Formats: sequence, structure tokens, C-alpha cells
Amino acid sequence: MSLPDKLREWFEVRLGIAELVEKRLTGYLLPRNINAWYSLGSVLLVIFGIQVVTGILLLIYYVPDADKAFRSVTAIMNDVPFGWLIRMCHAVGSNMMVAVLLLHMLSVLFMGSYKRPRELNWLTGFILFNLVLGISLTGYLLPWSQLSFWATTVATNSAGAIPVIGGYLVEFLRGGKLVGPPTLGRFFAVHVALLPLLIAALIGAHLFLLERIGVSAPPFGLANTRTRWAGDRFRHESHPDGIPFYPTYLLQDATSIFIYLALFFGVVFFNPYLFFPPTAFIPADPFKTPPHIKPEWYFLANYQTLKVFPNELLGLMVQGAVMSLLALLPFIDRGAERHPLKRPLFLACFIGGICVYLAMTIWGHYS
Repeated sequence: MSLPDKLREWFEVRLGIAELVEKRLTGYLLPRNINAWYSLGSVLLVIFGIQVVTGILLLIYYVPDADKAFRSVTAIMNDVPFGWLIRMCHAVGSNMMVAVLLLHMLSVLFMGSYKRPRELNWLTGFILFNLVLGISLTGYLLPWSQLSFWATTVATNSAGAIPVIGGYLVEFLRGGKLVGPPTLGRFFAVHVALLPLLIAALIGAHLFLLERIGVSAPPFGLANTRTRWAGDRFRHESHPDGIPFYPTYLLQDATSIFIYLALFFGVVFFNPYLFFPPTAFIPADPFKTPPHIKPEWYFLANYQTLKVFPNELLGLMVQGAVMSLLALLPFIDRGAERHPLKRPLFLACFIGGICVYLAMTIWGHYS
């Protein structure tokens, strides 16, 4: 027996690798009508990995001090070998992570994959989405530019509209009355330690639920598009006539990942400042408010909603009601039907909600 064969045998008798491959790859069957939208979860795992690696590399040179933060980011861009590439990958990746996560959640909504028994899958995904928004918001302040300073001032001001606790909440977020060095310290700690750990834990929980309950079949091309789970006992949804994860669907995963990487590096190399307005390149000045300060694109709808209503409290209440409705949707929509064309009320709300979100985002951009 050759040395490689001996090594393989050594690991095989201790770990049962062949059984593991059979159970998790070649023998793991997915619905025969599974589509490309299901691969967005794998794309998100790749994005999260890129964000972690580039974030660790940025930590080597970034200085979380209000007097040095902007200069350290400038040095990363101009002096550190490939520093500009690492920072651009991290900044562009944070925006694209929100976009891909939005698409993933919309596909889950459209195909009714949030319905019972997958309420916990939806809830963990919804919390993950909010944590990603949180890590993007906290990372926004770290360059300590005019944009990041005043966008954070506007964002934290909104919490002050909450009755009774609003003032305390603003002071807690900022570490003082105004955005300043304590705010940078808090946001830095939350951005590099707390939120990545929470996101990693939620991803683990989400994958555990996916493995435990099984992959839902898309409601397209099937005679019966209703949820078959009766709710009387646990049942893993298996697909004995399905396709193997390896190699069949792994090729689809790889295709989606490479398409994403092509778009991602296309932005990084050919339009790297797509998400950077001019105020992102000016150091923070607490005594000079720039005109027309705007949040990132994924907060523009929230920003415009606060402007539409006569007071911020009403705007926050409306947004809170919408987010609560989305979080609790699997517990509200208890119908067994999953095909969107057989649910006209859902389809109208789905299309209407997307139109309103896009309209508020565009309005917020040009207002």
C-alpha cells in the first residue's frame, strides 16, 4: 500500500470520511425542481468570509482613535501595499452583502419558504438581516470622515424621538451628548467583536435549522403546492427522488458564486467609488455640517419615511410596525398554499411593498 493510501486509511478508520461524504454530499438529495435562487445562501457565506478576512487585514493598520482614524484609513489607501484593494473589497462587500441578503429574503418570501414548519428559519434570517444592517451602520463611522460623522449624528438622532427613553438611548449609543471619540470606541468594539460573533452564531443556527428541517421544494412545476406538514410531529423534509448536492447542485452554487465575484470585482476595479460620495474623503469636522448629508442606499427608504411624516416618532412607529409584521409573517400567514400565483393578496402586497421601498429609496436619494 502506498503512503497516500496508508494516510487515507488512517484517517478513514478514525473519522469515517467516506460515510460523511456519502451522507452530506453525494447522498444529500435536494428537490428536483430546485432553482438558482437557492444558491444565494452559499453566495452570502462567501461574502461573509471575504468581509471577515478583509476586516482582519484592515485591523492591522486601522487606529480606532478620533485623532488618528482618518489618517490611518488614508495611509491604508495610499501607503500600505494592496491596502486600497483590501479596503475597497471590505467597503464594496458590505454594500453587496446587504443587496444579496435582500434578494435572498425576497426569494424566500416569494416562494413561501417561510411557512410552517420553517418559522425559526425565517426568524433567524430576519435577525441576521438586521445584524448585517447594524454592522454596516457601525462600520460606517470608523473612517471618521465628514460623511461618517454626520450620517451617524443623523442616525443616532432618530432614537431621540422615542418617548421617555429616547434621550437616554441617544446618550447610550454615543457615549455622550454628541457624537465624539467615545462613539467611535463603542462603534468599533461593536463592529469588530460583538456583531461578527452574533452573526456567526446566527449563521450556525440558521444552517442547523436548514439541515434539521430539510430544504423546501420550490412551489413551481408541482401538482401539489401546499405545505404537507401536518404539525402533529417532527418530520424532516426529504427528497428521495431529488438531485445530489454533489456534484449537481454544487455546480450551480459555484456558478452563482463566480457570477457574484465577477460583479464584485467589476465594481472594485472599474467603479470603486460607487458607494463613496465626496464627503467620504474629508476628515470629520464637528463644527461644519455638510449640505445634503444622506445615509447609505439601504437606509434611504427609512430616511425618507422619517421626512414624510410630520414627526419622527410617527415615522419610527410606522417602520417598527412594518418590521414587526415582517418578523412575525410566518405566524400571521398560516395558509398552506405556497404558490404565489394562487395567493393574489400576498402577491399584491409583495409587489406593492417592493414598489413602495424602491420609490422611497429613489425619493430619498433625490430629496
